[in-house]
Amino acid sequence: MLEARDVTFGYGKGGPVLRGLSLAVAPGERVALVAPSGAGKTTLCRLLAGYEQPQAGTVLADGASLPRRGRCTVQLVGQHPELALDPRMTLAASLAEALRGQDGGRRGRRKGGEPIPSSLDGQEELLGRFGIQRRWLGRYPRELSGGELQRLCLVRALLARPAYLVADEMTASLDALSQAQVWHELIAELERSAMGLVFTTHSPALAQHLATRVVGLRDLG
Repeated sequence: MLEARDVTFGYGKGGPVLRGLSLAVAPGERVALVAPSGAGKTTLCRLLAGYEQPQAGTVLADGASLPRRGRCTVQLVGQHPELALDPRMTLAASLAEALRGQDGGRRGRRKGGEPIPSSLDGQEELLGRFGIQRRWLGRYPRELSGGELQRLCLVRALLARPAYLVADEMTASLDALSQAQVWHELIAELERSAMGLVFTTHSPALAQHLATRVVGLRDLG
């Protein structure tokens, strides 16, 4: 179970963005978070994945606090893939980093600044299902489009073998056909692994189609 228990969080000297919020997501469940822009959906996603720490309350994954370093059983795919990838690393190295998630290095960075091996042997099938071309892997993030980078960020999250995936407007940069393809493959992956999903979208139709439960952010306080 991925749980936010009575979580409060705010930025700087302003009032809390989220106050006393609780949410529980079971393995295999697909929960859509809906709320107006600016209501705190992205903030909650970052809290659930351990990228922000609650000022009150706690976030637990299967009864344990999220680690500050090393492999995390919750992975986040955000709205801006260009900000999630190290511009100095090839895309192969960024993907291979996920396979080394147990090395104790901080998530999203190279341990000690050392290059990460680019071997992705055995991952061709996963790459192909999400439309990732081998020729992309020797390139740097600036050399690909936002939609291509988003596919790579999603696969990088899946390579870490999370128990829970948090997707914040994950397919907003993709055209309608690409969105359908990516969600089709992701749902199949979630069902194979019984992975839990929390996602946000501005499309009510997409939320109703994909979610096993739709939750209004204002109802979680």
